[in-house]
Amino acid sequence: MPRKTTRAVNIGPVTVGGASPIVVQSMTNTDTEDAIRTAAQVADLARAGSEIVRITVNTEAAANAVPEVRDRLAAMGLEVPLVGDFHFNGHKLLTAVPDCAEALAKYRINPGNVGRGAKRDEQFAQMIEIAAKLDKPVRIGANWGSMDQELLALMLDDNAKSKHPKPLDQINREAVIKSAVDSAARAVELGLPAENIILSCKMSRVQDLISVYQDLASQVDYALHLGLTEAGMGSKGIVASTAALAVLLQQGIGDTLRISLTPEPNGDRTKEVIVAQEILQTMGLRSFTPMVTACPGCGRTSSTYFQVLADRIQTYLRDSMPDWKASHPGVEDMSVAVMGCVVNGPGESKHANIGISLPGTGERPIAPVYIDGEKAMTLKGDHIAEEFQDIVSQYVKTNYTHA
Repeated sequence: MPRKTTRAVNIGPVTVGGASPIVVQSMTNTDTEDAIRTAAQVADLARAGSEIVRITVNTEAAANAVPEVRDRLAAMGLEVPLVGDFHFNGHKLLTAVPDCAEALAKYRINPGNVGRGAKRDEQFAQMIEIAAKLDKPVRIGANWGSMDQELLALMLDDNAKSKHPKPLDQINREAVIKSAVDSAARAVELGLPAENIILSCKMSRVQDLISVYQDLASQVDYALHLGLTEAGMGSKGIVASTAALAVLLQQGIGDTLRISLTPEPNGDRTKEVIVAQEILQTMGLRSFTPMVTACPGCGRTSSTYFQVLADRIQTYLRDSMPDWKASHPGVEDMSVAVMGCVVNGPGESKHANIGISLPGTGERPIAPVYIDGEKAMTLKGDHIAEEFQDIVSQYVKTNYTHA
């Protein structure tokens, strides 16, 4: 699984690209003008594991709030880099509010909506020159939902004149890539180091995204940000994002990613962070938190007890990670199995660091526990959940300690 990017981009304390691990990022959905709520959501996302957080900067009031957001995070002891998401008026905001330009760790510029004609070139240049002066990295993020219409029109005209015209979808894909690549070349001409550039070409259909990033990765050596734009809600958004990103990640394409889930009404924004981590961890690319193996249940498991225990243990492990990360290094690689009957229960439990095989329908009401492949004890009675959680906690304290 060779990495295709040799350039490394430093975004505050985080490095994207080169030999660095693939970075998880997310985005707030608060009104950035409300610095208190925005800082609180950034903190939630960072504590969930988002290593970079993007915030909307769309008004002068929002730009003025950015330094306060950063200061509030610093007061909480959080160093998560903030990325300013600019559309339409970024050149004005970065010029009018220099404290915002300084407080942000990175800028995101969409080449499709920085202006038209001569204004486009001038306004893009303003933003790039500020970034270069302040040594700020920039993600040049093209999106097929906000394409550079002048570029697309030219490419469509050229295609129409061709003896062998390409399908419209192919022209759209090529236009997104050209927009990003040409904008990156112009940014370098304007003085922004190539080591301060990240590219993205967001699409909302799985096959389009795969095709675009395969072509993009073959053309450039910039760090690449992955994400299926407008992925959708619930299982659809998770499945679509996973289907697209897993293919690209397996091919070594991508240096940072975001899962663009539409949250349920009043839903938890951190879900997108957890999904991103789980994609990387289940593919063996990074480890974030101990993972729980659990069976799906069948006619042998008429009781839902193993489901409740699996959920309880998974929640306990994730909630414990902020403390464990500092005090028990390496615990993120631990594996736990919670199985529901004797068919696969003992075998899966032996493969995990800690496993429990709960009794299925008609089985003896006992639950053998396996530690590092060996049967260590048998639990029974009304407090199996509490006792097993204590065993997991003790295993962490014993096996994952500072050298």
